Amino acid sequence: MVAPALSPAAVRAAATPDAGALPPVAACEAARRSRDVRFDGLFFTAVHSTRIYCRPVCPAPFARRVSYYANAAAAEAAGYRPCLRCRPELAPGDSTWRRGDAALARALTLVDAGALADMPLAALATRVGIGERQLRRLFAQRIGAAPHSVHGTRRLLFAKQLLAETAMPVTEVAMSSGFGSLRRFNDAFQAAYRMAPRDLRRLPASARPADRDVPTLRLGYRPPYDFDAMLAFARAHVLPGVEVVDATSYARTIAGADGVASGWLRVDAWPGAHALRLRWHAPAGARLLPAVARLRRMFDLDANPDAIAAVLSSDPRLAPLLRVRPGLRLPGGWDGFEIAVRAVVGQQVSVAAACTFATRLAQGFGESLPADVRSVAPAGLSHLFPTPAALADADLAAIGVTRARADTLRAVSRALLDGGVDFAVERTLADQVTRWTAVPGIGPWTAHYIAMRALAHPDAFPADDLVLQQAVAATAGEDRTHAGRTTARALAARAEAWRPWRAYAALHLWRDARPPAAAGDRRP
Repeated sequence: MVAPALSPAAVRAAATPDAGALPPVAACEAARRSRDVRFDGLFFTAVHSTRIYCRPVCPAPFARRVSYYANAAAAEAAGYRPCLRCRPELAPGDSTWRRGDAALARALTLVDAGALADMPLAALATRVGIGERQLRRLFAQRIGAAPHSVHGTRRLLFAKQLLAETAMPVTEVAMSSGFGSLRRFNDAFQAAYRMAPRDLRRLPASARPADRDVPTLRLGYRPPYDFDAMLAFARAHVLPGVEVVDATSYARTIAGADGVASGWLRVDAWPGAHALRLRWHAPAGARLLPAVARLRRMFDLDANPDAIAAVLSSDPRLAPLLRVRPGLRLPGGWDGFEIAVRAVVGQQVSVAAACTFATRLAQGFGESLPADVRSVAPAGLSHLFPTPAALADADLAAIGVTRARADTLRAVSRALLDGGVDFAVERTLADQVTRWTAVPGIGPWTAHYIAMRALAHPDAFPADDLVLQQAVAATAGEDRTHAGRTTARALAARAEAWRPWRAYAALHLWRDARPPAAAGDRRP
């Protein structure tokens, strides 16, 4: 019999440990016995007798002697293998301590992006601004595994998912998972899981797609999750030709590693599971692991809603909004440059007008899908979004962009090409804002908007946003510009209590703002 689940208050208290730390053991025990989906990915249960580790939601019978680990890499470093029944590779991550400005969070983001596949650990440490020895110590203390072990576990678990859910040849699985050769992949898989990759294929699979020719992957999340709100956001900002959004799914064109148009993807809800479904239509050899990382960030699948609510619900303005929309997530973007362009063309115009200009840019300067790809792609997908090189010297007058915005778009494109700005995840929020506001035409609002949507930074917060200033009623003693609206300084001061989740506070306030602030509404 499954034990009763923890109360919401208990979950909030247990789901917000220090970075990388386990929830309290009593909470882990209660969550395991109740199979509480809210703890999925926050810890793993290692069974001593079988030497197997499981998710909290595993349907296997309860074991008496277990240990708890904060992450899969720590469990594997201790000699445990992933359960073939609950499949730890399907668990969502924990963004509570994997996002933000802390050195460990930035290092983990780089590791998740595959940085250790092509750089030594010393170079990764340099990119996050600490020494290699200190980085090793942080991983040992907070993660319980070395950086390369975290990197290896991530690749192997992803390969395990591809083997279980797709019909991709084993060689293609190896390459898509970031291994340089089939032999290296076979050796690593055998050493970690005590079976060859082909042996996993012989085991019964519980959820393989009907269309085995199209790689279809499950992207898990921790409930509650408001996918309808994500789709509504995407529909309001859709770029015809680049994206198609209907009532149940999101689709877009994708480029290959060389920037050439190569195919498309579609994301919808996975029936009967706390997961989204990715259908990947791209040539063999396309970079699937980085694409999945992008999609997880884009749809904010690793957010911990209880950790966010534990901070924001203490504010009387935000508490009722969190109760109404507990599953609201931060909508990201597929491509950083695309988000930056949308932010620039959206300055001081409505969302609809900004989408119109961005669509003209895409269709006027973006690469067309090849005829053979376009003929089988969903109706409406025809172009990639233009690259910085395509816009660096483009004449944008013909599509109706004002001279000032055209100058800013060209400046942004050149700055990206020159390295003056980037979307590097190892930079702190303050560093990113400083770099972006140095570009002519880019102010703090645009810089924070780019950080929110292109980098999924949870603490980005455009305090000079007029809608936010109107949404937060000024209290006695605060600096006011006029009745009903607080100043940027007062708003920023109040938002200090919302750290490190100020971006989520902004999203809730934007969604709550009714009616929109006229034609100049800049809500994302």
